[in-house]
Amino acid sequence: MYASALAAAVAFSTQVFAPDPAPSDKPYDAAGQLEIYGGKRAVPTPRPLLELGRELYREGPLRPSRTWLGRKNPVSPQLTAYGDLRLAAARNDVGPAEGGVLAARMNLDVDLKLTASERVHAFLRPLEKDGLATRFDFGPGQDRGIVRGDPVPQALFFEGDLARLWEGVSGKNNGRDLPFSAGLMPLIFQNGIWVEDAFTGAALALPALNSPALDISNADLTFFAGFDKVTTGAVPDDANADVYGAAAFVEAGSGYWEFGYGFTDAQGRFADNDVHSAAASFTRRYWGKVSNSLRVLGNWGQERRLTEARRSADGALLLLENSWVSANPTSFVPYLNLFAGFERPQSLARDAGAGGVLKNTGILFEADGLTGFPTMDASGHDSWGGALGLEYLFALDRQVVVEAAELRVQGGALVPGRPAKGHQRGLGIRVQQPLSRAWILRADAMAARREHDRAVSGARIELRRKF
Repeated sequence: MYASALAAAVAFSTQVFAPDPAPSDKPYDAAGQLEIYGGKRAVPTPRPLLELGRELYREGPLRPSRTWLGRKNPVSPQLTAYGDLRLAAARNDVGPAEGGVLAARMNLDVDLKLTASERVHAFLRPLEKDGLATRFDFGPGQDRGIVRGDPVPQALFFEGDLARLWEGVSGKNNGRDLPFSAGLMPLIFQNGIWVEDAFTGAALALPALNSPALDISNADLTFFAGFDKVTTGAVPDDANADVYGAAAFVEAGSGYWEFGYGFTDAQGRFADNDVHSAAASFTRRYWGKVSNSLRVLGNWGQERRLTEARRSADGALLLLENSWVSANPTSFVPYLNLFAGFERPQSLARDAGAGGVLKNTGILFEADGLTGFPTMDASGHDSWGGALGLEYLFALDRQVVVEAAELRVQGGALVPGRPAKGHQRGLGIRVQQPLSRAWILRADAMAARREHDRAVSGARIELRRKF
C-alpha cells in the first residue's frame, strides 16, 4: 500500500512541477548557474594587516563564544589591525613659497573586539608628529628631509552598550540600547562641519527613538563632553578648553534633520573666550531631481570686552549643498554648493588636520592633509561664494571631478582672522583610479587667482595602499 502511494505521489509531482533548470541530457553550465543569481559571486578582498582570534567576515563554522561577561553577552575576542599607507608627490606654488614635496602617511586602526557591542579601539599615525608628516622638501634653497614618528595613539577609547553589559550581568533580556564611549575618541557631526576632532571625554547615545504623532520614524540623541586635547578656534592653540554638547539625528518630514548645541568652557587666562555653538541641517530630495542639504552653523557669547584680535568665534555660516539627479544618478553627478559666512564662524571642535570648515563645499577648498596642497580660503570668515562641479564615476571603477569655484570677501581686505585678502577664483580637477583591490592612484591639480595676493597653484599624485 505504501509503495503504491509513493508511486502515485511521484507521478503527480512530475505532472505539476516544471523540470529541473539543468536537464540531465545537457552538460552542467557553471556560468549559467551563476547568472541565475545575477552573476553574484564571492569577491576576494584584502585581508587586515593583523588578524588574531575570530577572523573578519569569515563563514562558519565558528568557535564557541566565551561567557566571561554572562551568557547574554557572549565574548568572541578578535584583534585586527588595518588602515592605509599614503605616498604622495606634489609641486606647490603657495604665495612666496614654491617647491616640491615627497610625503608619506600611515593611518593605522587597531581594534580589539570583545563582544558584538564592546571593543577597545586605537588609531595611530606612526609616520607623523604634531600634524607634520614624514617628508622630503625640494626646491630653491630648501632641499631637506624630515623624518617624523610618533607611537602615541591619536585615539584610544572603549565603546560598548550599557544595556548589553547589564544583560550579561543580570541574565535577562531588556530590549534597550544604550551605546557609550569613553577615552581619547574621535567625534564627527554634521559631516565634519560642526565637529571633527579627537579629544579625551565621554559620549552616551539614546538611539532608535520614534514618534508617530510627530511623524518621526527614527531619531538618535547623543550627549558628549571633552576635557582634554580639545581643538577649538575659540581659544589659541596653546590654551585649554572643555566642551559639552548634544547632537540629534531625526528622520522626519520626508527628510533627514540634524541638530547640535555645544558650549566651549575656556580655561585659564582665556576664560573670557567661552562661547556657545549650534548647528542645524535638513537634507532631502525635491521633485526627484535635486538632492539638497541646507546647513546653518553659528557661534555667540564671547565677552564683548575682548578685543577684535581675541574674539575668535562670533558669527554664522550658511551652507547650501545641491546635486542633480541625472539619468545615471550613481555615476554622473553635477553639483552646486554655495556658502555665506558672516564675521568669524567656527566649528565647535576641529582638528588642525581636518582642513577648513568649507572643506565639503568643493575640492578647491579641501586640504589633502599630507603635502600642504594649496586651497582657496576655507575659513568661511566674512565671505561668500560657491563651487560648481561635475563628478563622473564611469562604471563605478574610476572618478573624475572637474570644478570651478568663486569666493567673494566682505568687509575689506584686512578683516582680522580671515586668510583671504580679497576675492578668489579657481579651477580644479581630480582623478582617482583603482589599480587593484588594494591600490588606488589619485591625481589633483588646481590654480586660483587671489585679489591683493599672489596666485596659488599645485599638482600632486598619490598612491594609496589599503590593508
